[in-house]
Amino acid sequence: MSARSIKPFAVIGAGVAITGAALVGAILQGPSDSGPMAGEMSTGVTITATTPASAAPVPVAQPSIKGPAPLPKEEQGLPG
Repeated sequence: MSARSIKPFAVIGAGVAITGAALVGAILQGPSDSGPMAGEMSTGVTITATTPASAAPVPVAQPSIKGPAPLPKEEQGLPG
């Protein structure tokens, strides 16, 4: 085999070795334990009991125009 045909195999082998080393390092590292440093978490929610309002603060909306609105002049059509 010539040096020209061995180079691709060397590059592929080096890539496999680096990938394998990274995987082994990630697996052997294990889970991180941040419990003693961080402590317990709280959401910070405060609940206060309130009484509901006796009446609605805003009155019900009433339309100012009763019935259908008149058409604009350009949409009324021909007279007669």
